[in-house]
Amino acid sequence: MMAKSATCLALCLLFITIQCEDVPSDKPLDESSENIKQVVDEPVEEDHVIILSDKNFDGFINSKKFVLVEFYAPWCGHCKQLAPEYSKAAQKLKNNDPPVSLAKVDCTKETELANRFNIQGYPTIKLFKDGEPSDYDGERDENGIVKYMRQHADPNYVPPKDFVIVLGKDNFTEITEKEAIMLVEFYAPWCGHCKKIAPQLEKAASALQSKQPSILIGKVDATIEKELAEQYGVTGYPTMKIFRNGKATEYKGPREEPGIADYMLNQAGDPTKLYETMTDVKKFLKSNLDEPVILGVFDSKDDPLYKLYIDSNNAVRDDYVFGHTFAADAKHYFGLKVSSIIIAHPEYLLTQYEPKYRAFDDASGNDIQVQAFYKEYCVPLVGHYQQHIESRFSKRPLVLVFYDVNFQPEFRSMTQFWRNKVVPVARKYKNALFAVADETMFEHKLKELGLSDSGETVNVGIYNDKGQRFAMKDEEFNEETLEEFLEDFYKGKLKPVIKSQAVPKKVNPGNVQVVVGKTFDSVVMDESKEVFIEFYAPWCGHCKKLEPVIVKLAKKFKNEKNIVIAKIDATENEAHAAYEVSGYPTIYYALPGKKDKPIKMDGGRELSDLVKFIEENSVVLKSKNVKQEL
Repeated sequence: MMAKSATCLALCLLFITIQCEDVPSDKPLDESSENIKQVVDEPVEEDHVIILSDKNFDGFINSKKFVLVEFYAPWCGHCKQLAPEYSKAAQKLKNNDPPVSLAKVDCTKETELANRFNIQGYPTIKLFKDGEPSDYDGERDENGIVKYMRQHADPNYVPPKDFVIVLGKDNFTEITEKEAIMLVEFYAPWCGHCKKIAPQLEKAASALQSKQPSILIGKVDATIEKELAEQYGVTGYPTMKIFRNGKATEYKGPREEPGIADYMLNQAGDPTKLYETMTDVKKFLKSNLDEPVILGVFDSKDDPLYKLYIDSNNAVRDDYVFGHTFAADAKHYFGLKVSSIIIAHPEYLLTQYEPKYRAFDDASGNDIQVQAFYKEYCVPLVGHYQQHIESRFSKRPLVLVFYDVNFQPEFRSMTQFWRNKVVPVARKYKNALFAVADETMFEHKLKELGLSDSGETVNVGIYNDKGQRFAMKDEEFNEETLEEFLEDFYKGKLKPVIKSQAVPKKVNPGNVQVVVGKTFDSVVMDESKEVFIEFYAPWCGHCKKLEPVIVKLAKKFKNEKNIVIAKIDATENEAHAAYEVSGYPTIYYALPGKKDKPIKMDGGRELSDLVKFIEENSVVLKSKNVKQEL
């Protein structure tokens, strides 16, 4: 008994000794605990950059006049590239007057901070002045960061005025109709691409304001101005359109400066070039050896058809080569009785069944009719499919004949040998578009058709208006086999070639359903189900972040038998053309009866956002709620 007591006493003394060593003798225990907590929450410096977390963020930000914060992800390539520049800038700015701190937040760990500041891409950099954040729009190298921060930290610094004007329902029509030409961006505040392009647009707007005449750039918050966004067909962000006196056309230019300003200056000029003499006109007709040119033959600038020509060409000025002449002998040369717009093809692309020129002479027509004329006749009976004019071959069905296509004089006869076999079939099937394509240049299309390993000299593919493609396999190419292939296509005997991963062996109800190209129809297009479908890329950081959220979403709706939560790797599988993927992740909701018009999701990517998106669009859930109310 005495031994046990002694042992207990010794252990107690040992415990007290340990406590005494841990706690300073002149401070009570609770104060020491608070001190330890403060040390733990104190920001750590790494390579001159302050590491911030949810625990110390507000305290540090509010204690400093200026803090530049990088929100990053360790796996992000752009973040890794920025890291040494950011560190060197931080070292320089430590001793600035007033001092400036550079900090960073790992968004993969500090998810609450990332959500709080709506971080959609990496790296996102924000300047905090007196605790208030604003987007950093400076250069992303050491000198650029230092220069930007010294400017903003200067007590006498005055922020430059915004050159991009804000447009809304109250001023949109008035301004766009008044301006001869202007650029308008439809954006969403949460959109990472919009944030990236914002400083580029600001620089472009500044540069264009100094030109004579000046060109405006405006922006519309599409999340607020929903009617304007719907009116102009905005389905993704940013959407940019050129307005000429209120009439909108698609912006097809660069998305960085100085490209934006240069493109807009070019757009402000005439879409067609004047050729004063017939000598100049003849040179123009021969200048483009591999594609048609469009020439306007007019009496003067007061000619009504000339004005229609200019108006019609603005929207398609990037798609064709335009010229015009007022030469007195031009009509006689082309055999014209009145002013006309003509399309002239290189002679080697014309067949005996086609006229040398196609002409449009209706001055009372409109721009839609003129553009339809271009589209109809800018491709000959059997065209030459090339990368820079692919947009001209949008008509479906499209029949592409692949072989070694080369129209250089020394190779032209062999190229024409195979092309001439296509001509009689093209004459018979006039509702289809026919073209020859070089097999080397379009090797990727042969691969998509499953013909990359074909041993045939000539291969053929057909593309329909549903985004499907069909391959002619193991057939010796001639007029008869090509016609048989077309007949089978029109009779629905052909099976489409689908890019697809292997079909998953097991499907677990209640889980996220994995869709591949071969199962897209049976799952997403199933008319008995409502389908939430995420298009993702395996390498996409945003997709990786969203993955556990999608899993939670599937669990939430696992008891809804008519709602399917699904995902598809868009880099390895194909979907219907209506499900356009412009970035990752892209999310759609497909309703029965409207499978070809799926609802695209815009907005946040939190679980609550996804649930709200489904609840707002689901017919099943709305019907159930009505029954419960009754």
